[in-house]
Amino acid sequence: MSLSKDVPDIESILSLNPKVRKNASLLPSSVTKLNKQHWKRNLKPCVKCDSLTNDFDDIKHTTLSERGALREAARCLKCADAPCQKSCPTQIDIKMFIQQISNKNYYGAAKSIFSDNPLGLTCGMVCPTSDLCVGGCNLYATEEGPINIGGLQQFATEIFKKMKIPQIRDPNCPKELPESYQSKIALIGCGPASISCASFLARLGYSDVTIFEKEGYLGGLSSAEIPQYRLPYDVVEFEADMMRDLGVKIEFNKKFESNGVGLSIQSAKAQGYEALFLGIGLPQPKSIPLFAGLTEQQGYWTSKSFLPKVAAASKPGMCACKAQLPQMSGNVIVLGSGDTAFDCATSSLRCGAKRVSVVFRRGFTDIRAVPEEMELAREEACELLPFLAPSKVIKKDGRISALEFVKQTQDDDGSWHDDSDQIVRLKCSYVISAFGSHLYDEDVITALHPLQFNSNGLPDVDTLTLQSSEPWVFCGGDIAGVAQTTVESVNDGKTAAWHMHKYLQSLHGLPVPAEPALPNFFTPIDLVDIGVEMCGLKFPNPFGLASAPPTTAAPMIRRAFEAGWGFALTKTFVLDKDIVTNVSPRIVKGTTSGYLYGPGQGSFLNIELISEKTCAYWCQIVTELKRDFPDRILIASIMCGFNEEDWTLLASQAEKAGADALELNLSCPHGMGERGMGLACGQDAEMVRNICLWVRAAVKIPFFAKLTPNVTSIAVIARAAQEGKADGVTATNTVSGLMGLKADATPWPGVGKEKFTTYGGVSGNAIRPIALRAVSTIARELPGFPILATGGIDSAEAGLQFLHAGATVLQVCSAVQNQDFTLIEDYCTGLRTLLYLKSLDECSDWDGQSPPTLRHQLGKPVLTIADVIGQGVPNFGEGKKKRQEFISEEKARLNLLDAAPPSNRPVNVPKHPLPMIKDMIGKSLPMISAYGDLDNKQQQVAVIDEEMCINCGKCYMTCNDSGYQAITFDPMTHLTKVTDDCTGCTLCVSVCPIIDCIRMVDRDGPYTPKRGIPLAKETVSHMPAQ
Repeated sequence: MSLSKDVPDIESILSLNPKVRKNASLLPSSVTKLNKQHWKRNLKPCVKCDSLTNDFDDIKHTTLSERGALREAARCLKCADAPCQKSCPTQIDIKMFIQQISNKNYYGAAKSIFSDNPLGLTCGMVCPTSDLCVGGCNLYATEEGPINIGGLQQFATEIFKKMKIPQIRDPNCPKELPESYQSKIALIGCGPASISCASFLARLGYSDVTIFEKEGYLGGLSSAEIPQYRLPYDVVEFEADMMRDLGVKIEFNKKFESNGVGLSIQSAKAQGYEALFLGIGLPQPKSIPLFAGLTEQQGYWTSKSFLPKVAAASKPGMCACKAQLPQMSGNVIVLGSGDTAFDCATSSLRCGAKRVSVVFRRGFTDIRAVPEEMELAREEACELLPFLAPSKVIKKDGRISALEFVKQTQDDDGSWHDDSDQIVRLKCSYVISAFGSHLYDEDVITALHPLQFNSNGLPDVDTLTLQSSEPWVFCGGDIAGVAQTTVESVNDGKTAAWHMHKYLQSLHGLPVPAEPALPNFFTPIDLVDIGVEMCGLKFPNPFGLASAPPTTAAPMIRRAFEAGWGFALTKTFVLDKDIVTNVSPRIVKGTTSGYLYGPGQGSFLNIELISEKTCAYWCQIVTELKRDFPDRILIASIMCGFNEEDWTLLASQAEKAGADALELNLSCPHGMGERGMGLACGQDAEMVRNICLWVRAAVKIPFFAKLTPNVTSIAVIARAAQEGKADGVTATNTVSGLMGLKADATPWPGVGKEKFTTYGGVSGNAIRPIALRAVSTIARELPGFPILATGGIDSAEAGLQFLHAGATVLQVCSAVQNQDFTLIEDYCTGLRTLLYLKSLDECSDWDGQSPPTLRHQLGKPVLTIADVIGQGVPNFGEGKKKRQEFISEEKARLNLLDAAPPSNRPVNVPKHPLPMIKDMIGKSLPMISAYGDLDNKQQQVAVIDEEMCINCGKCYMTCNDSGYQAITFDPMTHLTKVTDDCTGCTLCVSVCPIIDCIRMVDRDGPYTPKRGIPLAKETVSHMPAQ
C-alpha cells in the first residue's frame, strides 16, 4: 500500500475538496437553473406556503450577532467631526461607541449611547437610521456602503441589558443638594419623551419625580403601537427600570383629564407640582368621512385601534389581560404610506391575513415610511399600490367586502387631483386606515387649560426650549408638534429636562451654566478603582502613551492628559550633540492585515528616529506639564551612547526638570544603533548593566530600561538591568523588520530618488504575541520586578492580557496612530468592566464582556430543528423551506403570552470583592510552563453546531489540506461532521467564520495517534512521561 496516496475512505471525504481547474467548466444552463434552486438562500416569499401567523420573532435586517457587530464596527472609519453624529437627534457619540464595540468594550459602548439617549436600545431597534445617522455616513462615498449604526447600537445596549447592572447617579454629583432639587415634578404619559425627560431630571439630582400613565403598562406608543417583532416589551421595560433605578416613580391608570381621579394642569398646580412635562402623544386617529360609522365588527380598523390590540396579545409582560390577536383572514387593505401603515401591514399577516395591500395616494418617491420599513413589508409579499385614493366602501351582509379607489394624477404645475375616469375596485375583508393622529378629545383639551394653542390645534411651544405658554409646563413628543420619530421624542424629553432644570433653579434664585451640562450615564462599574502603584508612583489608571509619535510635542501630551491618560513618556531625547533629523517617508502601514485601507491597521513600520527637539525643550515641558498635571505620571525617555558622562548629565537634567521617572531607551532598532546608541547598547547585557549603574548613581527617581525583542534571551538583558539597580524594565520596543517590496522591486518606505530603505521597527497588534512572551518571560524569571508593557496594546482586553502576563502599567502607540487620544475613555471603561464582571456569579461563564453565544442565524435565535425531525437541515433551498414550514407550524400552536418575558430586575450584585489591578498582575504566570509540562493524555476534539453552521466548508478545507481529513462535508446539505479521526488540533475553530459554531470538548476515551508505520517494539520515547 502506498503511504503517499489517500486511502479510499479519505478519498471519499476529499471528493468536494477544492481542486485546481485544468479546463473550463461546462454545464448547460437548463441544469444550472435547476441546481440553483437547491442552493438558494434568498428565497422569494411564498404567499401560499409561508404563514406568519403568530410569528412575532425579530425580523429587522439590522440585528447583529457578536461576529457581525465586530466586523461592522471594524469597517467604521471613526471620522473626524463625524457627520453621523450631527444627524442624530440626541447627538450620541457614534464614533466613540463604534470604536468601543470594535474593541469588545460593550459596556463602554452602551455607556456612550445611554449618556445621550436613555432609550438607546429602543432607538437602536426602531430608529429610521437611513434618514438620520446612516444618511450622513462618509462610507456612502465608497463601494461597500454605510455602516449599520442602528444594528451596532442595538447590539451594544442588548449586551449591557444582559449584564443586569443598575444605573446610578453621577458619582461626582454632590450628595447634599439645595432644596430646589426636592421640587415636585410631574410628567404626564410614560412614553419615550417622558422616560427621557425623567431620566435626565433624576440624573441631575431631582428626587421627587413622578410619571402619571393612563394605561396599566408603560412605554406609550413604543409598547402599544410598535410591533413585538420590531420592539419587544421587555426592552421598553428595561429602559424604564433604569429610570426607576434613580428613584423616578410611575403611577399607572392615572388619566390626564379635567374630571375624575386623573390629573390636569390646574389640579397638578394645586397639588404643589412646580414643573410639569406633557408627553401624552396624540391619542386620537385621523380619519376621513368615507369611513364614518364603520366598526371593527364590519371590518374597519384604525391604526390606533388595531396595533394596541396586536401588542396586548403578542407582548408578554405588557398586561395581564390575556388578550387575543385580532382574527383576520382573506385580503386586508392598509391605507397610508407612513411607518405605522407598514407596521399595520406586517402585523396583519401575523393575525391571519392571506394577502395585504398597502394603498397610498402618492407615488413611491413620496412614501413617508423609511426604506427599512417598506423593505420588510415587501419581503413579506405585501402589495404596494400607489396613486390611489379611497372613494367608496362596498359592503356585503353588513361587512366590508371591497374598496373602490379613484386614480390620483398630477398636473404640470405639481397639483394633484382625482381622475374619476380611472376607477379601481379591490376586494377585501378588512380595511385599516393609518392616516396619522391628532388631538380631538375634548376632555384632554379641557385638561390642558390654560395653555395657548397654535393654528394646528396643539399647545403653543417654544421649539428650542419646549416651554409652553405657561412657564412651568413643558411639552415633548407628538403633542409638541416637532418630533416625528421615537428618537426625536427622546430628544424632546432631553431638551425639556435641561430647561425645566433652569426654570426650577431660577425659582430658587440659583444660577445654572449657560451651556447645557446634562450628566452622563453611570453604573457601579464606573466606581471600580483602576489605579495602580509602581515604584512609589501612583498611576490613576494603567494606560499611558509610549515614547513614540503620539508624544512628538508637548501640546500633544497635554491633550492626552486632558483626555484622561494616566501617564506619558516623552519622545526620546538626547544631548544636543546627538540631535537627529528624520528622513521622509518614514511611518507606513503594515502588510500583516492584508489589503486593508484606512484605520484598524494591524501593524505599522517606522524608520523614524528619536525626537528632533532639543534637550532644553523637553526639560522645560516636563516642568510645565508636572505643574499643570501633578496627578499624572510623566516619564522622560532619554538616550545616550555608551558614555558614563553623557548618561549622568542627561539623567540629571531630566530629574531636575521634575520628571517622575526615566526610561532609558536601549532598544531603538534602526538608525541609532549605527551611532552606538539604542539597540547597540541594549543587545549587550554588560553594557545594559553598566548604563543602569551609571544612571542609578546620578538620580534618585525611579528609572526603567527599555528592552529590545531583537535578542536571543530578553530575560538575560532584564536581569542585567536589575543587577544595574534599575527599578524595572519596559518590554518591548519594536521588532526589526522589512515591511514590503513593490512589484518594481522598490521598497516602501523608500527614501530619495534612489529609493533606499533600511530595516525598521514593526509595531502594533501584529507583534503582541512577541511582546506577551517577552513580558511573561521576564515576569517568570524575575518575580516582582516591575514591567511597563508595550507592543500591541489596542484595547482594554489586550491590556488585561499584559497585566495577566506580569506587567504593571501599559504603554500605547500604534492604536493612537490608528485613531486618537479619546481611546483612553474606551480603555478605562473597558478595564473597569472586565474587573467588575469578575465579581458577578451570573457572569462567570462570560468571556470578558462576551456572553455565551446563543444558537443563531443572521444574529437572531434559531429553533433546534435537528433534534425534532431527526436530521440536520441546511438553511438554504428546500432545507430552508422545510425549516420555515416547521417554524410556521410551531408558531401557530403557540399562545404568545405564555412565554415568560426576559427579567431585567433584580439587578446582579457583586458576590465577591472587586478585584484591583494589582490582583491581575501575573495571574496567568502559573499556567505558562515548559512544553514538557503539558499533559498529552487530556485531549479534546471539535464539535460542530449544525444549527449555527452557514455551510461554507472552511473547516472541511483546512482539515483536508492542513490537518487530518477528519471532517466530512455532505454534498447535498453542505453540513459538516467531525469524525473519530479528529486529533483536536483546533485548526477548524481558527478558520470558522461563526463564533462558537465549533467548540472544543473533552475527548471520550484515550487518544491513539496514527503513526503511519507502527513503532518498532523496542522503541523508547525520550519525551517526558505524563
